[in-house]
Amino acid sequence: MSEDKHTIGGRVYAAIFAVALLSFMGIMTETATSVTYPELSTQFHISLDTTQWITAGYLLMVTIVMGTTAYLLKQVAAKKLQALAVCAFIIGDVVCALANSFPMLMIGRLVQAMATGLATPTMFHLIFTKVPREKLGEMTGLAAMVISLAPALGPTYGGLISTNMSWQVIFWLILPFAFVSLIMGQAFIDSEPTQKGAEPFSYASFISLALAMFVWIDALSMIGKYGFTGRFWIMLLIAIALFAFFIYLNIHDKSQLVDLSIFHFPAVSMDGLTYFNLQFMNIGISLVIPVYAQYVLKANAFIAGLILLPGTIVGAIVSPLAGHIADQHGFRMPVMIGNVLLVLGALLFWACQDQLTPFLLMLFFLVLRTGFNFTFSNTISNASVQVPTQNTADVSSIFNMTQQFAGATGVVFLASLMAIFQNRGTGSMAQRTYNGGRVDFIIMIILAVITFAISVINYGRQARQHN
Repeated sequence: MSEDKHTIGGRVYAAIFAVALLSFMGIMTETATSVTYPELSTQFHISLDTTQWITAGYLLMVTIVMGTTAYLLKQVAAKKLQALAVCAFIIGDVVCALANSFPMLMIGRLVQAMATGLATPTMFHLIFTKVPREKLGEMTGLAAMVISLAPALGPTYGGLISTNMSWQVIFWLILPFAFVSLIMGQAFIDSEPTQKGAEPFSYASFISLALAMFVWIDALSMIGKYGFTGRFWIMLLIAIALFAFFIYLNIHDKSQLVDLSIFHFPAVSMDGLTYFNLQFMNIGISLVIPVYAQYVLKANAFIAGLILLPGTIVGAIVSPLAGHIADQHGFRMPVMIGNVLLVLGALLFWACQDQLTPFLLMLFFLVLRTGFNFTFSNTISNASVQVPTQNTADVSSIFNMTQQFAGATGVVFLASLMAIFQNRGTGSMAQRTYNGGRVDFIIMIILAVITFAISVINYGRQARQHN
């Protein structure tokens, strides 16, 4: 019997690895292109404001697709979803590798985004449904390692390739791993029974949510060109109205896109806001640092990407460790440790900006990344144990949507703030980028402090409930 259990356990871990590999590749290519922005802008004769849509558009599509996964995971077996995701990734990857124009590259990235939008929630679904509660922290820590390692490793990978070869090679080199994911997934993901006769898909809610997110990101992208003008505020208000309309439809429709009732639990609401802030900082700073290093410190693409590598390696070690600490001592301890490091890292970027070198950027990012990895996976794990078992798919779907939408928001907002100074500032491009970077560092401090305060309130409240 123990042998059978061991075999089943091996299949579960192999199944999770297969989906995690696909998710890793999708997320890594998301930031691998960030260090190629100057080259792409020159090759395609487009501005930085337009180039950043390669990342923002990708993240937005990921978020939109994730909006369907709570429904799909109940209607379609995970094995079939994984196969569909791999096929989309392969098609998109080949299109990107062959791209000779910006629109063609965007199409390829959007198709790949569909793959990531399916893969990441499927990975968490397998974890939450197949892994025992006592191992949940450890496994979500490993999953968080994938999510946090990939965007930080991407610039190093992209910088190495683009410095020595064509940027298209970024996509050719990862193509074989997609086939590995497909073979492993089909071999080890068990065919699951699905919920037949479940309520129909809420198309109205889905369309309103997709429109809301697109208008939101489009509004933020206007900041770089037009500043905080009336046009920006009008678009932002339209986005907020569309979000409100989505919530109304989702509550009153016969069928729901996602079950928003999970936010009736205060801990889940606070964890959701924390999760948003964490990924805003994570993806946002992973874009800002390479751009800052190239424009201000005159580093090449490889060095700009390499700055993120030590933080990536430490994060890879910290994520499972943070999960293990949570399994032994609860989620509060690693989350609070992480929050302290996040605030410290953000403060260091701002306080030492005049003295920044590639080495100091690397060191401060390492502090920030360590704090992120202590906090990130334990936040979604804490949320998942606050809700009934039947709602874990909704936690997975909503939090993963939040993660990608926060990343898109972080990229567009921080890039747009920097673009204001690049487009409208005075002095050299290095000085203008320096000024924009200073504003970005201040935003990071504000978000880190807010996240720390939310965590203090959240875990203090949970502690009082258990006493």
